[in-house]
Amino acid sequence: MTTNDDLINTLPSARKEKIIANSDKEISKWGGKRSGAGRKPTNGVVLEFRINVSQQEKEFINYAREHHINYKELMRG
Repeated sequence: MTTNDDLINTLPSARKEKIIANSDKEISKWGGKRSGAGRKPTNGVVLEFRINVSQQEKEFINYAREHHINYKELMRG
């Protein structure tokens, strides 16, 4: 069985490089493997999470955090 890679490897090096460059260009255009597509490295900056809650809910969350309330235990009843 002959694969596309086998056929490309039989071509002259200049043609092979051109085919690989064109395929990488197409892949990056339509998604898939591309440079810089991975997870960003951590740099010590902590992301800020925001949630939309009422003032009363905000006060409860702050109270629960200050008093170390265990939510799982509360939910059990």
